[in-house]
Amino acid sequence: MLNRSQSLSALLAPNSVALVGASDDVTRIGGRPLRYLREAGFKGAVYPVNPKRETVQGLQAYASVGALPEAPDVAILAAPAAATVQAVRECAERNVKAAIVFSAGFAETDEAGRALQDEMTGIARESGMRLLGPNCLGVFNSSIGFYGTFSAMLDTGLVKPGPIGIVSQSGAYGSHLMYLARLRGLGMNHLVTTGNECDINVAEALRWMVEQPDINVVMAYAEGIKDRDTFIEALEVARERRKAIVFMKVGRSEVGAHAVSSHTAALAGSDAVFDSVFRQYGVWRAQTTAEQIDIAAACSRGVYPKSNSLGIFTMSGGFGIQMADDAETAGLDVKPMPEKAQEELKAMLPYASPRNPVDATAQAVTDLPLMTSFISAMLEKGDYGFFAGIFGSGPASPTFSGKLRQALETAAAASRDTIMTLTMTAPDEIVRAYEDKGFIVAQDGSALMKTLGAMVHFRDSFERAAGRKRELAPGERVEFSGGALSEREAKPILAKAGVTFPKEALIKAGDEAGAVAASVGFPVVLKISSPDIAHKTEIGGVIVGVKDEAAAREAAATIFARAAEKRPDARIEGILVSPMISDGVEIIAGVVSDPAFGPVVMFGLGGVFVEVLKDVTFRAAPFDVAEAHRMIREIRGFAMLEGVRGAAPSDIDALAQMLSALSRFAAANADTIESIDLNPVRVMEKGKGLVALDALIVPASRKA
Repeated sequence: MLNRSQSLSALLAPNSVALVGASDDVTRIGGRPLRYLREAGFKGAVYPVNPKRETVQGLQAYASVGALPEAPDVAILAAPAAATVQAVRECAERNVKAAIVFSAGFAETDEAGRALQDEMTGIARESGMRLLGPNCLGVFNSSIGFYGTFSAMLDTGLVKPGPIGIVSQSGAYGSHLMYLARLRGLGMNHLVTTGNECDINVAEALRWMVEQPDINVVMAYAEGIKDRDTFIEALEVARERRKAIVFMKVGRSEVGAHAVSSHTAALAGSDAVFDSVFRQYGVWRAQTTAEQIDIAAACSRGVYPKSNSLGIFTMSGGFGIQMADDAETAGLDVKPMPEKAQEELKAMLPYASPRNPVDATAQAVTDLPLMTSFISAMLEKGDYGFFAGIFGSGPASPTFSGKLRQALETAAAASRDTIMTLTMTAPDEIVRAYEDKGFIVAQDGSALMKTLGAMVHFRDSFERAAGRKRELAPGERVEFSGGALSEREAKPILAKAGVTFPKEALIKAGDEAGAVAASVGFPVVLKISSPDIAHKTEIGGVIVGVKDEAAAREAAATIFARAAEKRPDARIEGILVSPMISDGVEIIAGVVSDPAFGPVVMFGLGGVFVEVLKDVTFRAAPFDVAEAHRMIREIRGFAMLEGVRGAAPSDIDALAQMLSALSRFAAANADTIESIDLNPVRVMEKGKGLVALDALIVPASRKA
């Protein structure tokens, strides 16, 4: 049987193709792929299958897949849903390696459609044949002229080969991306649309795509992820091989999430988790299709900036200031020109503003050698990662455009390793001429700044991947006997995993509560301990600030009475007595089993920050200490941990160590733990560690 990579290569780089349901009508689903294959000059064997015709579009036709002279690598099935199952069976019997199912009418419609899809999938799996779809728009590999798609977007022309790949659950969206990229003059080697994903899914297609040496950037679209491990592996491989992934993940809103479930039966998972996982693995999540195309175009050359610094050249101060504002939002550094260089620019043009943005005023329009000198000085002495020139409609001027291009190209010769970018409004042929010379061109300055910020994002991610160890020490495996765990039972388990807890004692019914509390040290906190009472405050089972033995006896009696009244069915272990700790910064940490990514670790500041502001972030488990540091710095309230209003900095190193340890424990016990809560956790000042004041483990057996 073929391995995963080989099976997708049979699908995406086949030597022979059968088209079941082939049509003479080039506008029909069964006619378009054959037409595209012929127009593209596909060199492999092409076998139309149509029992009603001797020839189809000038090629010999065959009555069935079984009648073909050889078993093709891939079969394109352009048959109605009712006939597709039989077509899959014939392909399986003929040992076809892969099949593309165009038809809708399967799991996305009703239970009867799901049953058909399951039957078809079972036939394919038994034979080892791979299935793409159903309800998909197919694939293409423009580098070999293979078009296994019926997209009408190709009616106006085939695709120019190039370093961009597209992976999309939605055929319409993937085809639209292809069309927009082609309008931009971009080259694309591969498109895969996965549809219902009865077998091949976005994760597997992405994993194959990032392995291809001719791909520098992948545009992806998904409504949900089915294969977590393969997806994470694809993101890791992409980062290690410096392949940019620009992702459109839909289902962000409540309405959008509902549409996802009714459209594809894919589980969208938590949108906040997707955001965090994308940051964790260096994926750029696009907010708009235009942004996705812009960033893919900029990354298609595989060239990234040496730094996040930006030099801005303008002939209008207002536009320069606006771009500087947008640059800061995008995380770019609009650092000033060196003082000596500023003096030299002032000597050339006394009324210029040479700091950065460098404003050469309208004088530069009439004195192009002066413009060349200004830009050359910025490139030679500014040491910028990016140069951005603001030119408006100037490049479109018949009397100005030629000289301007010559000036820019002359200046760019001094750019060395600075990435050259321009904003302009000009006809496509003028824009393409600049792009052919290596310039990144945009009409809108704000969009350009976001694109440059994305390029820095990828550069930083690639550098992190190059300097890290991929393997993590495994967490300790724990076996649960079943049922819920009390806080008293959860803490020793998590302590072994690397979480620090304070000294505490247990008051049982009949114990001298005052003496037990005194052994811990006043002031103390008393909490009911029961595996059946996860949320202790809901029954009044927590009393804080207990200062002496008499108060401890009274508090214990009150808690026992409340538990007996409100939860008479609960198993009561006793009352936990813990020291009252109010020092440090309060944070919350935990683990949740996400539908798409399995165990993910959550972190945020406690109190109002989590209850009202929802200032939390996530990471897929496991992750290392360096990633934990990045996670900690993502929250809006991070300044609280750095120390504000004279407060000492918190022990962020200890917090990072704890989060990484928690992630490894969660990954090791992914199948047995549904969730973990550490709330609150007090992070002490730097060098003094942290302490978790409460803990909850919910075993997987408690899943609804």
